[in-house]
Amino acid sequence: MAKEYLIGDFLKRIKRPIDLEPNQDYNLVTIKMNHKGVVLRGKKKGCDIKSKMYQVKEGDFILSGIDARNGAFGIVGKELEGAIVTNDFWYFEIDDKIISKQLFLELTATTWFDNICQKGSDGTTQRIRLQKDKFFNQKILLPEGDEQKELLDKILTFKKGQSKLNSEIDSQKHLLTKLKQSILQEAIQGKLTADWRKQSRKLSGQDTEPASELLKRIKAEKAQLIKEKKIKKEKPLPPITKEEIPFELPEGWVWCRIPQVLALTKDPLRRGPFGSSLRKDMFVKQSDKTTKVYEQQHAIKKQYNLGGYYISVERHPNLKSFLTGPGDILVSCAGTIGETYKLPKKAPIGIINQALLKIRLNENVIVDDFFLSMFKSQIKVQVNSDAKGSAMKNMGSVKYLKNELVFGLPPFEEQKEIVKKVETLMQHCQELEQEIQTSEANAKMLMQAVLKEAFEGETKKEMV
Repeated sequence: MAKEYLIGDFLKRIKRPIDLEPNQDYNLVTIKMNHKGVVLRGKKKGCDIKSKMYQVKEGDFILSGIDARNGAFGIVGKELEGAIVTNDFWYFEIDDKIISKQLFLELTATTWFDNICQKGSDGTTQRIRLQKDKFFNQKILLPEGDEQKELLDKILTFKKGQSKLNSEIDSQKHLLTKLKQSILQEAIQGKLTADWRKQSRKLSGQDTEPASELLKRIKAEKAQLIKEKKIKKEKPLPPITKEEIPFELPEGWVWCRIPQVLALTKDPLRRGPFGSSLRKDMFVKQSDKTTKVYEQQHAIKKQYNLGGYYISVERHPNLKSFLTGPGDILVSCAGTIGETYKLPKKAPIGIINQALLKIRLNENVIVDDFFLSMFKSQIKVQVNSDAKGSAMKNMGSVKYLKNELVFGLPPFEEQKEIVKKVETLMQHCQELEQEIQTSEANAKMLMQAVLKEAFEGETKKEMV
């Protein structure tokens, strides 16, 4: 049998007002969204707290009046006994004559209580929050007596199985991540194309042109441009030492530094021009005469059409050397560092901000997609390991990339073959990833089926 109740019949909001002592330290509570729990927000002295505060106790069920609809609720833990909250946080006594506390708490870990909070919230876009009458006056059906125990047993049994399933899914995700890393690592070590090299040699009767010849031609071309004063002479790159070489390269490959594969322009590799932060007075409204500002999010999210900052290059002509456009590779240099994104043909010309690095490759020396694979598997790991800074990592200066990072350069034709093989293998990885995501979705649907049977099933029985 199921019986209809109002939320307010079994959830009784309580308040424990507290008079704060000026010189005493108090723990402040906050609640994370998406069922991530009740946590310590920080500590403050009573004299620094201006709002009326209320005390919570271990075991209280508490929610955020603003974000309850987003899963911001949970149980106050032992470490937060006696902590304080504002009136925006609601906490309750649960009438276990109507619903057992254990069953209620298990239900709040599902979307069942999310839906209740969503229906009980209202307000303008920026001020949506729980409304007292709307929340407490919602009608729901609850199983009675032994049926509550049966439902609780079902949920606990399901959770036990789901825990094993989640563990297996996490294991699959970990293995898939390792598989992707392994593919990229084998690509940059020439292992993916070992058979291709043998077959190519067998068909042609000779080896493909070694990568060292590519670099010789570029070096000669650069020397001619310097002679013609079209580019400036740069300081010679430091020689590559044995200590810098992480593994043995296949025949025909060569160790090099990033500047050796860049386009022969005046600014093939640049950092953002704005110092520590952008100045608001530099931004203007978008028009036909403005230039887009590329930010770190473009490299991280692999999308060129994000953001809304624009600059007038006419007003800041010194920024022209930091222009970037289709074909350039953007690299994130602070916080989440080493993320790369090649700007597609339809991306607009823009200016890079301080959190980005622009790389323009020589298309006659290196295939873009090979460089990106190499960056992900080798340079990104090394950069993150060497990154300067603590709370906020930073790639440091452009000199770091120029002088301290080395990679193996294959012959040009072999680079193309590597890209093909990596694309094929990564497609298989995407298929595996889709299967994992389907398993996760199915696990969530199973829990919904348990709840639907418990609540909607009871409604149908009553109607018969």
